[in-house]
Amino acid sequence: MPDNFNPITLLLQDISGGNRTVIDALLPLVYDELRNLAKRQLRGEREHHTLNATALAHEAYIKLVDQKQVTWQNRAHFFAIAAQAMRRMLINYANQQKAEKRGGGLAVVTFDEQAIKRETKSEELLVLDDALHELAKLNDRQSKVVEYRFFGGLTHDEIAEVLSVSEPTVRRDWRLAKAWLSRELKRSL
Repeated sequence: MPDNFNPITLLLQDISGGNRTVIDALLPLVYDELRNLAKRQLRGEREHHTLNATALAHEAYIKLVDQKQVTWQNRAHFFAIAAQAMRRMLINYANQQKAEKRGGGLAVVTFDEQAIKRETKSEELLVLDDALHELAKLNDRQSKVVEYRFFGGLTHDEIAEVLSVSEPTVRRDWRLAKAWLSRELKRSL
């Protein structure tokens, strides 16, 4: 089914058009995927973390549907923005934890293809977040590719759709960004 006729895309377009009554119909369609996204984001956090996947998914959903000035393109766009929202929430949480600990040593981070599947600690997210901000200054699209892939778990196809570029462009940006981030992370530690 083309994404323009996907039920999620149609509801998002209704919301963008000002029809706020369909918000309740959207949640059941996106909830499982939001919760899986939240689980990926929380993987590796300490046991009994005060944020759980359900809370992170709900918080992200509330932030997303509360947006008044977003024109939702499609479902991939929605989940890309969800990944960004969850990233910000986790970075804010990690900053709060860091402030409570008054510094402490940060763990060594390397950035490679396996990083998506491995556990990531809050401190590592802070280091990666700083590096992503630097990358965004140099190449905003490469930074978004990393964010959507690492934090959102989006595929190359989905990222290409969100960024309106070809899949080979996304793959090239991914390779270049990984190399740059790996070098920067090693240098910063």
